[in-house]
Amino acid sequence: MMGHNHQHPPRVKHFRRLKCVIASFFGVTIVTCVIYRPDKSNRAMAKPQTPSNLTLIQQCQRQAPQGGKLSLVAVDRMKTLLVSAYQEHRTEQKEVRVIAAVLRDETVAYQCIFCCQHGLHVSEGVRKIHDDHFGFVYGTADIMCPLPSGCETPSHITVTSASATSEDKDKSDQKFVEVMNQKEKSDSFPYDFTVCISTMFDFTNVLQLVQSLEMLQLLGVNRVVIYKTSCNHEIQRILDYYTHTGLVEVLPWRMSSYLNVSRSWLPEHGPGDLHYFGQIPALNDCLYRYMYQSKYVALQDIDELILPQSVNSWLELLPVLEKKYGVDQCYMFENNVFPHDVEVSQPTSCCPGWESVSGVNILAHLHCEPNTADTQYSNFKTIVNPRAVFTATVHGLLDQQKGCSWVDRNIARMYHTRAAKRPELKPDQLIYDDRLLSYSKKLKLAVNAVLRKSGFLPNIQL
Repeated sequence: MMGHNHQHPPRVKHFRRLKCVIASFFGVTIVTCVIYRPDKSNRAMAKPQTPSNLTLIQQCQRQAPQGGKLSLVAVDRMKTLLVSAYQEHRTEQKEVRVIAAVLRDETVAYQCIFCCQHGLHVSEGVRKIHDDHFGFVYGTADIMCPLPSGCETPSHITVTSASATSEDKDKSDQKFVEVMNQKEKSDSFPYDFTVCISTMFDFTNVLQLVQSLEMLQLLGVNRVVIYKTSCNHEIQRILDYYTHTGLVEVLPWRMSSYLNVSRSWLPEHGPGDLHYFGQIPALNDCLYRYMYQSKYVALQDIDELILPQSVNSWLELLPVLEKKYGVDQCYMFENNVFPHDVEVSQPTSCCPGWESVSGVNILAHLHCEPNTADTQYSNFKTIVNPRAVFTATVHGLLDQQKGCSWVDRNIARMYHTRAAKRPELKPDQLIYDDRLLSYSKKLKLAVNAVLRKSGFLPNIQL
């Protein structure tokens, strides 16, 4: 007998092929899910690139400040203002330090969102509020963000509330700040000495500004960083001149656009939410900004000068301090007030043409208030190795790797030309100190040159 040749109808064969395709699809899907299942136990893990995340990455790269520019960022739904971000190389766990101003009594959990080469990564942020808030409701804080695995060199970062919804985090207007200090350095810095000035507001003192900047250069300072809130047009001309020469970096400081800042150092002396125009976050930003750019950093005001007594420059002074007090120290300099609002006869006259320039002439005020036990160590300022410092404040440091040392006043001390701190003193109770005059010849020539070039003394003959 001949056997039967069983052939299935075309509809049956088509149905079998379809089952094979469906089975293959589900098999690949299951394997993919197993391979890419996220590890929920990982505290800092990569965030998958959904379409909204890709938009967020583009927004990060487009809006974040470039080249170290300063741009404050208000965190959505929280009383937190981001100032800047720096990679921290000195802690055991590699992390990014975000300098911020925060509402101190707000209970908040932070999530750090990193923009890396291959997408977005997240980790939990830990807030450390500085002790020097002076009783204001806002204070300076460091938000420490551990580096997630696979994101060792993030380009930008932002901080959100850990309780925020995914829609909030993925908003297209989310702003990032640039992560600076990507590489650690221990030698060969562009600057020997950087001076951090914070903060300049409603400033009109042309002559003393020029004198101070020229004196700092005579002392060996290569860079002066000024956090500027406001000044008059004459001061702006001077700042533009020094910015052009490369001595000064002016950083716009718009903290008052976000917070009700105080004009004083205590709430009872000036209403506001944050101490003295946000001086402390500015000082900490400057310290980290120049951590790997400057061998030393001085934290002081524009009306203050740290003057050596036996040598003539900071370049000569620092080896003396390192030998006597140790290296990587914070060097603290006693404050001496030279009141410019007290009339005292001077043994020398100075200087033709300067009387037409607004501001204080420091060479005309050579009498200082005697220090007492209460004033000798108050309102001092410091020169530090920034790589040995974690947190700075107005007077001294809060956290550093080594200690701070008081510098003998016969080695160096600070000259502070300002309004009298002890107005009850009579002129004959002040102490004559002519140390500034040893710089006067070079200082006069330098100041005259700047005033002429910037249009304040157009007819002066040098």
